[in-house]
Amino acid sequence: MQSRSPASRTGRPRSATADAAILAATREALVELGWSKLTLGDVATRAGVAKTTLYRRWAGKNELVVDAVAELFDELELPDRGSLAADIEGVVLQFATILACPEAKSGLMAVVAEATRDEALRERIRASVVDRQKRLVLEGRARAQERGELPPEPDTASSARTVDLIFDMVAGAVVHRTLVSAEPADEEWVRSFTRVLLHGLSS
Repeated sequence: MQSRSPASRTGRPRSATADAAILAATREALVELGWSKLTLGDVATRAGVAKTTLYRRWAGKNELVVDAVAELFDELELPDRGSLAADIEGVVLQFATILACPEAKSGLMAVVAEATRDEALRERIRASVVDRQKRLVLEGRARAQERGELPPEPDTASSARTVDLIFDMVAGAVVHRTLVSAEPADEEWVRSFTRVLLHGLSS
């Protein structure tokens, strides 16, 4: 007997509208209820969908919250402001603005705390947030190389290490500034940070 191919399966197609409503409801519930009180049932009610709809898409609360947070960071764009320094300042200001939102702050801090005890959750954060947003570093570096502001990388391995390092420095600094120190990442701070990032402490 022949098995059915994936293309021959029947079923209702996934609704982008329902997904958007669920992720928005998740962020709303996080702000109002906090991590410990958030339930998939409450999210389903807020989103106007059946609870089974959530379970068809997400295995549990951890995965749902990561995806809800990741959607916020997908809004980041690297502006073309004419120079590498100006481009960095533009995207860092966007990042800080997102982190200042209650839903981003609540969601990110909650999943990071849970991830200390859950390797699978750490992997999902890495794939859904970290790896996806490294696109900004790749785009910014390529643009700066075209302008002649940065030299080309000597090889693929060196290129990957540089991308990881830049991302860690930017994300780490901004997250610490806004969520740990609870200080504003305003234009003055972003200019100073960018100067140190590009030129070091001796400049």
